[in-house]
Amino acid sequence: MTRSIRTGVIALLVALAGGIALALASPASASAAVPAQVRTSASSVPAFAAAPSSALESSAGAAVLADPKNPTAPTAPSGGVSIQIGGTGKNGNKPSSSLVIILAVTALSVAPAVLLLTTSFTKIFVVLSITRNALGLQTTPPTQVLAGLALFLTLFVMSPVLTKVNHDGVQPYLKGTLTQSQAFEAGSKPLKTFMAGRTRPEELALITKAANMPRPKDAAHVPLTTLVPAFVLSELRSAFVIGFLVFVPFLIIDMAVASILMSMGMMMLPPVIISLPFKLIFFVLVDGWRLIAGSLVESYMHGPPPG
Repeated sequence: MTRSIRTGVIALLVALAGGIALALASPASASAAVPAQVRTSASSVPAFAAAPSSALESSAGAAVLADPKNPTAPTAPSGGVSIQIGGTGKNGNKPSSSLVIILAVTALSVAPAVLLLTTSFTKIFVVLSITRNALGLQTTPPTQVLAGLALFLTLFVMSPVLTKVNHDGVQPYLKGTLTQSQAFEAGSKPLKTFMAGRTRPEELALITKAANMPRPKDAAHVPLTTLVPAFVLSELRSAFVIGFLVFVPFLIIDMAVASILMSMGMMMLPPVIISLPFKLIFFVLVDGWRLIAGSLVESYMHGPPPG
């Protein structure tokens, strides 16, 4: 056993000695190979360094400046973009296509504010939202559906006014018969007449007093900055009055159901859960959506609202 261990140790020492001998011999071979590589690279470098500067300049072409301290001025690019803002036509009164596009983009940017503040959209949408809350439904119908219904009812109500605005202001301006200020004045008259006929004198007097302006002679002399907020306040008041009238029948149903549940000793059962089916069937039987939509449209078709 001892003899075999001794033989293994001797073999391991012999192997280590051979590895050390190979490691000592490798630098010599590497050093022998280096001079050849150095000679090869050294022979190629002078050839590149000895290349004449004229050859480099000729290959660079126009990209290399002759004098870096005084560079030549760049040439102006050819072509360009021109936008015609002036009018066209015989007398130059007709707006150019570029100006029409700019006005169209501007109209699209302010369209939401105009839709909300100068039309019947506010009143219709508020009444529809109050009706949904009176039914006890928080998300049914969705807000997008109510907004879409209010939008189309608004277009139906405002179609005569919008037609007159297009006929009196927009089309004459596009044809060049009216200037921009004249077209705005002519186009805003139908809209001002619509809003003034449905604005309560109390709101109009409030906004006029808040703006520290003299009392206007009639509705035609009321500026839009005063008429628009007064019109919105009047529309909100009318919407809340209609919403109260819509809310009362459903409130009575809730109170009746709550009293019945209390008398039966079912105090832990929420009355809203029991009254919701009764409110829905009542609203369906009286055809509530048709009554509300028809009443809203009729309120704009026949004279100004009650003062």
